[in-house]
Amino acid sequence: MIYGYARVSAQDQNLDTQVEKLTKFGVDEIVKEKISGVSKQKQQLDELLSKIATGDTLVVTRMDRLGRNTVQLLQLVEQLRERNIHFVILNLGIDTRTPTGKFFLTVMAAFSELDREMIKEKQRSGIKLAKQKGKYRGRVKKYTDKHPGMNHAIELRETTDKTVKEICAITKVSQAAFYRKLKEMEEKEGE
Repeated sequence: MIYGYARVSAQDQNLDTQVEKLTKFGVDEIVKEKISGVSKQKQQLDELLSKIATGDTLVVTRMDRLGRNTVQLLQLVEQLRERNIHFVILNLGIDTRTPTGKFFLTVMAAFSELDREMIKEKQRSGIKLAKQKGKYRGRVKKYTDKHPGMNHAIELRETTDKTVKEICAITKVSQAAFYRKLKEMEEKEGE
């Protein structure tokens, strides 16, 4: 099945040119939407993406019809690739049903991955610098020494023969946090 997606940003704008190009391409069904490109929720597009299946094709007249944000566009293109859904951008002549189109999509995915890695690297550098300045404390701990659930869990561990799973179910403390606390207490006793 070949689906076309036509979008304009305002209610008073016309979809005719896009619809004509999509029809000329030979799409089976055209989904139309009048909503801003920067809007994160595009109901018609979301519904289309939920029903489109492996082997189907999504056709747009221009890439910016899917959205204005580059990261958002690259994520969508990556999702389509992962689901084996073909993608056609008419004004760029990109068709992932061809080897050239697949290559272009791979290059786009590589740029997306590079962008994500650069963001992570900036974040790590920022944390390192903040630590050097003594301003980075890490994630705020939920279970401090004053947390009643954790204190109750420790008390149950010392006074009953209940399992960790039972104790955590009673106190609503996560097992991972409880094990960390027990390990911390053992290390303090060993000093």
